[in-house]
Amino acid sequence: MAGRLAPGARLPATRLLAAELGVSRGVVVQAYQRLTDEGLADARTGSGTVVVQDAAVPPRPAADRRRTLHELRLPLSTPDGIDLNLSPGVPDLAAFPRAAWLRAERAVLDRVTSADLGYGDPGGAPRLRAGLVAWLARTRGVRADADDVLVCGGVAQGQTLLAQVLRARGEAAVAVEDPGSRGTRDQLAHWGVRTEPVPVDESGLLVGPLHATGLNTVLLTPAHQFPTGVVLAPDRRRDLLAWAAGEHRLVLEDDYDAEHRYDRAPVAAMQGSAPERVAYLGSVSKSLAPGMRLGWLIAPRGMQAELLAAKHASDLGSSALPQLVLAELLASGDYERHLRTVRTRQRARRDALLAGLRAHLPQARVRGVAAGLHLLVELPAGTDDVAFADRVRETGVLAHPLSWHRLLPGPPGLILGYAAHSPDRLTEAAHRIGRALQT
Repeated sequence: MAGRLAPGARLPATRLLAAELGVSRGVVVQAYQRLTDEGLADARTGSGTVVVQDAAVPPRPAADRRRTLHELRLPLSTPDGIDLNLSPGVPDLAAFPRAAWLRAERAVLDRVTSADLGYGDPGGAPRLRAGLVAWLARTRGVRADADDVLVCGGVAQGQTLLAQVLRARGEAAVAVEDPGSRGTRDQLAHWGVRTEPVPVDESGLLVGPLHATGLNTVLLTPAHQFPTGVVLAPDRRRDLLAWAAGEHRLVLEDDYDAEHRYDRAPVAAMQGSAPERVAYLGSVSKSLAPGMRLGWLIAPRGMQAELLAAKHASDLGSSALPQLVLAELLASGDYERHLRTVRTRQRARRDALLAGLRAHLPQARVRGVAAGLHLLVELPAGTDDVAFADRVRETGVLAHPLSWHRLLPGPPGLILGYAAHSPDRLTEAAHRIGRALQT
C-alpha cells in the first residue's frame, strides 16, 4: 500500500520467505492468502503471488507547511523571497550561550540522580524553582516561594493553563491591551476565552475603559507594552492595582522581555505589589531561545492547585534536564553574564535601525522606550499599513503591520524586530522600507 512494491512485482516463494523469517510455511501461506483476500495481491498459476495493479494507495497531497506557518504569523517562519525577517519576537539565536550551556549540562550530568530524571513534580524541578525565585526577586521584585512557581513550556503554555482554569471558574472573557499581541488573542480564543480590547496610549493601558468592560481579568505587558513599547505609568499602575483589589479580580502580567532594557533598570514587576491579585508569566524565549520551551507561572495561591492539576493533565511535567541546566546557569552566574552580553549587542542593533529609519523614513515616528527586541514605527496618517507591509515584503523585508495587532481603529504603523540581524543589515532594511514608502 505504501508503494514500496510496484504493481506486478512478485512476492518471494512461500518456502523461501518462511526460511528467511524463521517461521513455518503455514504462517506465510496464511499471510499471502490475507493479502489476496484484501485485493492487494493475486495468486497466479505459474507466476506465484504478485502485487496487483491497484494495490498502491494514491499519495496524499503534500502539505504546504511553510505557508501554514506564515498564515499563523509565527515569527520564525520566513516565506520564500524574504532575506530580512523583521518579525517581532525573534531573538538573536546566534548568541545562544553554547559553551556555558555545555558546561552547565556536564555539571548537571555529573551529579544528576535517577530520581531527577523521573516524572517528578509536575510543577517543576525544585532546584530550578528555587533559583527562579531568587533571580526574579532580585531582578524583577517578584515576591514568591519556590512552591509558588510552576515551570511550564513558555508563556504560551502558562496562558493556556490560565485559560483552562478561568473557563472552569466561569470566566469566559479577558480584557486585553489594544493594540496588543495578536498571538495572545489567538491563543486565548483557541481555549474558548473571548478577549475584550482596552485602549493603550502613551502611558499604557487606560484603566477607565477597563472598568467599563465589566470583566474581572485583564492581561497586559506593563514593563514594555507590546507592540507600542510604552511603560505603564506610575499613576496607571496605582489605578490598576486599585481595580485589582476588587473581589474576584485578576491581573495576568506577561513579563515577556523585561530583561532587555538599555537605558536604565526595568520597572519592577506588578506581582511584587499584589501577589494575591497578579499571575506573573515569564520565560527564556527572548533571553536564550524560544525553542527551549522553558517558562514560569507564579499565580495567586488560591488558584495554584487548579493550575498544577491542569499542568499535570497536559504533559505530566516539563523536561527535566533543561530545567536542571537552567538552574545551574542561574546559580553559576553564567545566565546573568549572557544577558549582559546580549543587551550590549541588542542596543547596538536598535541604534542602527533607529539611525537608518531617521535617514530613510524621516516622516515616521518611533514609539516606545529603549527596550525589547522590536520597534513600533508610526506611519503617516491615512497609510494602509497592511498594503504598505506588502510593498515592503516585495523588497525582501518581512514586517508586521500594526493593524494585525489591533481590534480597535487607530494610527497605522509597522512593527520591526531587530534582534536577529546585524547593524549593517538593519540599515539596509531601513533603506528598503523607505524606498517602499516612496512608491
